[in-house]
Amino acid sequence: MKIKKIIVTSFLSLSLLIGLTSLSNAQIESSGLPIPRFVSLKSAQVNLRSGPGVRYPVIWVYLSKALPVEIIGEYDNWRKIRDWEGSEGWVHKSLLSGKRMVRITGIQRTLYRNSSEPLRIMAKVESGVIGELNECPKDSLFCKVSFGNISGWMKRSDFWGVYPPEYFD
Repeated sequence: MKIKKIIVTSFLSLSLLIGLTSLSNAQIESSGLPIPRFVSLKSAQVNLRSGPGVRYPVIWVYLSKALPVEIIGEYDNWRKIRDWEGSEGWVHKSLLSGKRMVRITGIQRTLYRNSSEPLRIMAKVESGVIGELNECPKDSLFCKVSFGNISGWMKRSDFWGVYPPEYFD
């Protein structure tokens, strides 16, 4: 009787492990876009789920439209995302936007009028503020960002939402 119980338990554990492994490696109907990549939340309320589907429980609710997130995986119409704190989970692709946004990290940061010497200070931006990413020139330590109607240049290291070697205009 004990041997039968051990065999059944082992079989169930192995089946669960195989199912989870195939889910994490699968990319059915992949978007064809690079992974990882940055996007933003399209809605002011987004449920972060433990797996790719509505049958999975909600583990977190984001209440901030335009929040930058990083797509780290895809499964069918679901995207596995990571936020600036490292939290991970799944959201439906319809709740994401390709609009590039940034989140100010650390302490208060400086927004400059220009990206070359001499740097002229335009504004101070508090930690946690969300802005739009406009431009990141090649071989530059700065990116052009907008916060409402104020645009300027900020060091890449002062915000979350762009990769160090990434550039675009």
